[in-house]
Amino acid sequence: MKAAVYTRYGPPDVVQIQDVEKPVPKDNEILIDVRAASVNPLDWHFMRGDVRLLTGVLAPKHKVLGAEIAGRVEAVGKDVKQFQPGDEVFGGLFGGKGMGGFAEYACSIEERLALKPAAISFEEAAGATVAALTALQGLRDKGADPARPKGFGRWRVWRCGYVRGPDCQIVRR
Repeated sequence: MKAAVYTRYGPPDVVQIQDVEKPVPKDNEILIDVRAASVNPLDWHFMRGDVRLLTGVLAPKHKVLGAEIAGRVEAVGKDVKQFQPGDEVFGGLFGGKGMGGFAEYACSIEERLALKPAAISFEEAAGATVAALTALQGLRDKGADPARPKGFGRWRVWRCGYVRGPDCQIVRR
């Protein structure tokens, strides 16, 4: 399968399209045929090596970026209860395996996925994970005021607007 791979930290040109092995889901994992993936600051920080304690001190431990995806379930591990092959899902990949959404297939766990509503596209669903859920959490749980000049709540609201903004480009495979 094709994937956007990085083997060293640096600017965007360290990312190359390469053939890699298709992941095999563990007993508690879901294999997803990735139809859309969003790009967010987490990918940028990982690529640059800003968080090396998470990603590997000298070089990246996990070679494929992409934390937010939407796609169709291709296979499930024997312990998976919520999803079955054919389900359309969206969610996050960040966790034990790193990321991996900038590939044709990726694995995740049940707790990081949800069924994609039929009324939205794969592209909309992929952009509605970390960014939009963080904004929603800030507004619901913390009572963030978007009019405040400073504070994390304002950043959350900005991120939500960024994902749905008119300058956002969608790339389809």
